[in-house]
Amino acid sequence: MKILQVSAELFPLLKTGGLADVAGALPAALQSEGCDVRVLLPGFTPLLDGLHKPACLSDLVTPWGDTVHLLYGDLGALGVKAYVIDAPGLYARPGNPYEDAHRHPYGDNHRRFALLGWVASLLAHGLDPHWRPQIVHSHDWHAGLACAYLALSRDRRMPRVGSVYTVHNLAYQGLFSAHHLAELGLPPVAMSLHGLEYHGQMSFMKAGLYYSDRITTVSPTYAKEIQTPEQGCGLDGLLRERGSVLSGILNGVDEAVWNPAVDKLIQSRYEAGKMAGKAQCRSALQNAFGLEAQSTRPVFGVVSRLTEQKGLHLVLAALDSLVAQGGQLVLLGSGEAWMEQAFRAYAENHPESVAVNVGYDESLAHRIFAASDVTLVPSRFEPCGLTQMYGFKYGSLPLAHRVGGLADTVVDCTLEDMATKQANGFIFDDFSQNGFERAMRRAFALYARRKDWADVVSHAMRLSMGWQRSASAYVALYRQLIA
Repeated sequence: MKILQVSAELFPLLKTGGLADVAGALPAALQSEGCDVRVLLPGFTPLLDGLHKPACLSDLVTPWGDTVHLLYGDLGALGVKAYVIDAPGLYARPGNPYEDAHRHPYGDNHRRFALLGWVASLLAHGLDPHWRPQIVHSHDWHAGLACAYLALSRDRRMPRVGSVYTVHNLAYQGLFSAHHLAELGLPPVAMSLHGLEYHGQMSFMKAGLYYSDRITTVSPTYAKEIQTPEQGCGLDGLLRERGSVLSGILNGVDEAVWNPAVDKLIQSRYEAGKMAGKAQCRSALQNAFGLEAQSTRPVFGVVSRLTEQKGLHLVLAALDSLVAQGGQLVLLGSGEAWMEQAFRAYAENHPESVAVNVGYDESLAHRIFAASDVTLVPSRFEPCGLTQMYGFKYGSLPLAHRVGGLADTVVDCTLEDMATKQANGFIFDDFSQNGFERAMRRAFALYARRKDWADVVSHAMRLSMGWQRSASAYVALYRQLIA
């Protein structure tokens, strides 16, 4: 099967969140299942720089009249062939790929990401004379228009190309003014209720949901949740209508990258049953941040965007309790300015117990998972979550809200689940400071019972979290669609 994966990011070349991890790992996993996979990417500078032996496949005139170049090459160590859209006027900008230095979305984002979908449809219609996909699999709102272009410009003389659209986070919908429709080369019929119209605007997310042949989300529970008014973000009605083609496929972890037994970014390597290296990782991180170096104090780690959606306001509210019980917190992330400032201020007042690094550092993220005992994931909603899976792999037990992929992966440390060796973390249902603190107290209580703690950590680290299961599920979906 020939599969074209379309996304805006790809690890390790460009990453702002979990989408990049998925886009970077899934192609190789699909190739191991026998698929012929290529990726299509926008020409952000890190992605262009990662393209080996680029050749110009085609010069294209966009629907709004610009000339761009489609390059073809390979992504080196990833072992994947790639098409990259070379359009410096749209993509050659420093910093965040979606926002300017003031965190305002770029005013031409509608063009920048419509172009991604438009080129995907051209490849589906035979732009590359040597390779034509059978399935176009697009990811999140940035690639949502691929489904619309495919559906609205289908060439009846050519074999039909199927479309799969994966929702990574329904809350980010790619909304733009309706007056941009004409410049994107889409017919007026697209701007309707049965199309990409959303409360008078264009929604790239809705385009993917409405025009795709199959819809997937990144966990089974999230697939159910987004069909409800509470988590449907205004699109729950459409998702219920399309429920027969909607499914949830849990993400995996790239175990070549996230594995303490081989991780070159951490102080000392370790594995389940041989945990001396984890203690060394803890000491190294405590020393690096000036935290009191005591093994009797559990270390809580946060690697996250700092937003209320991620539940980090609950962590702020519970910091006094965490510190009073002898815990330490190491945080890496950025997001809402008030939250960044609040965490920094608390760290300044409690330097022996709390360390905060605002920003993102891939190496530091690995070191935090390796050093911490508990990974905090108290999200208000969480489509899948890779953070808790990284916690499992590094023996840092997740403390999570029971939603989305967190509900699908984290099993609370109840007596019965510990007895059957199913327990792997701490869960709370009541999304409140009280609910979070109750789960935190259970973590402290289990940490004091060292043998029981070690047993749960050992079980968590041995969980199979690789991409093989997920890739097999996608391959089955592709086969159904081709048939």
